[in-house]
Amino acid sequence: MTELSTETLHASCVAIDGHAVLIEGPSGAGKSDLTLRLVDRGATLVSDDYTTCIRRDGRLFASPPDTIAGKIEVRGVGIVEMSYETDVTVGLHIAIDAVPVRLPEGFASRRIAGVAIPSLALAALEASAPLKIEYALAKALEA
Repeated sequence: MTELSTETLHASCVAIDGHAVLIEGPSGAGKSDLTLRLVDRGATLVSDDYTTCIRRDGRLFASPPDTIAGKIEVRGVGIVEMSYETDVTVGLHIAIDAVPVRLPEGFASRRIAGVAIPSLALAALEASAPLKIEYALAKALEA
């Protein structure tokens, strides 16, 4: 029997090479902006602003809530529709932090729907944030 647990986060989410990256932070912290920049680098939108996370067989999967699937807020432009993915295995959690630790000693952990996910604090609005996420995801998947 499959064990299910669901949790909805105030987080945007993208898929990079088949792995979801959750970007969690308060309103106005830069979740949508960072998501848009990741999409510009080749990621695929999963969800903007809210993400439904489902634990299934000990793994965590991310999908958009039905009401916002395929939509992203582009500040100053409005709501934009784009292609999106659903049911993507979560590989990394990003906690938006205006002043993150300069040299962290590895990943923290964020428990979502009962599953521990590698977590890293990053400043969302730094120009290098998308590249940092790509590096961090690769490192998290190696572990």
